[in-house]
Amino acid sequence: MADGGARADEPAERATIQELRARIAALESQRARPPRHHVRSFVAAVLIVVGCLLAPLSVVAAWAADELGDTDRYVATVAPLASNPDVQNAVANRATDALMSHIDLPALLADVAPQDRPRLQQALGGRLGDALENAVRSFVHDQARKIAASDAFKTVWTDANRDIHSALDKAITGSGGGAVQLHNDSVTLDLAPVLDRLKQRLVDAGIGAAAHIPEVHTDLTLVRSDQIGKIKTYVRILQIAGNWLPVLAVVLVAAGVLLSVRRRRALVAGCLGVAVTTGILGIGLRIFRVLYLDRLPAGVSPGAAGAVYDALTHFLQTTVRMVVALGVIIALAAWLSGPGRHAGLVRRLWTSGIGAVRATADRGGLRTGPVGPFVRRYRTWITWILVVAALLVYLLWSYPTGWVVVGIALCLLFLLAVVEFLAAAPSDAEKGAKAPA
Repeated sequence: MADGGARADEPAERATIQELRARIAALESQRARPPRHHVRSFVAAVLIVVGCLLAPLSVVAAWAADELGDTDRYVATVAPLASNPDVQNAVANRATDALMSHIDLPALLADVAPQDRPRLQQALGGRLGDALENAVRSFVHDQARKIAASDAFKTVWTDANRDIHSALDKAITGSGGGAVQLHNDSVTLDLAPVLDRLKQRLVDAGIGAAAHIPEVHTDLTLVRSDQIGKIKTYVRILQIAGNWLPVLAVVLVAAGVLLSVRRRRALVAGCLGVAVTTGILGIGLRIFRVLYLDRLPAGVSPGAAGAVYDALTHFLQTTVRMVVALGVIIALAAWLSGPGRHAGLVRRLWTSGIGAVRATADRGGLRTGPVGPFVRRYRTWITWILVVAALLVYLLWSYPTGWVVVGIALCLLFLLAVVEFLAAAPSDAEKGAKAPA
């Protein structure tokens, strides 16, 4: 009996031994296989890393090409500065200082006609004697502030910036002249038109001698940096790169994902890498703003300089937020569609939640009719059509922001929920309603 039991166990033992041998052979074959997968993974990782590093440079390149290459875009960027209180105060202060340096108060008052003296005295607040210079300065500053806050100044500002767009391009690239120029590491704006209007205001107030003040040119510093000589070179390079650098970054990341052995994981890593590197650029812009304003010369208004910096980098900051949002959303979508345990749990919660809503609707008498079976049959096609439509909306959107990306993603998520609702299996009540009487 003992021999019979031993013989009965022999087939099972042989099967176990053969299985172990097969596993050992498979492991040995994997060890002997050429390390092609390792090479592919290394190359894929290099491509993804390079693409992630190029992502923030791509954002800056798009900004440089867009702000300097599109006049309408540039004018739309700087036009609101004419209504900024800090810029208006800076213009008024600079114009007042420039004009007061050319005013000879005794000669100016001596030339005032007798019939104009009452009007001038009223304009100066009745102070033609003591503290005359302060009274005249206060009056000149008030007139300059009114000019800077007027609609006429906004028109002059907008038209001037449209006309000098090419000059700004030359200034940043290190050459050229015109109203915007690059001198001593500063981009400056000539305020001669404002001074002409200010002199006319003084003449209208009774100071006829102001008409004899010679043409005065003074500059308002728009951008000031000791490193602008180096920055302009980098900006010029990025401007030449233009929109090709973003394409190259996307192609490198896509090539790395396609070459990777685990493509879904590579896609998640690549998108998160792009979001992180671009987010670092956004943080760097904020830090640079603080350092830039802290190192301004004494004669430059920090408020006006900050307003100009914010206006010129607004599109850059918007693009940074858009890229970060897009990278996070794509990475999240890739992770949720994967085979991971947590991703599967989220999908089950999604499906069960929509199923519960569908069951409640069925109990309330809501029927999908022929739409339900149609959506259930072509659910995969409908899903891909919605994804492609969302992608087209994003690509065709002019200057999308981070909120636009989030809005498109939420709309797509809602439509996918509707598809899942319609494609859910019919309940017993709906089946009973379809059954023949």
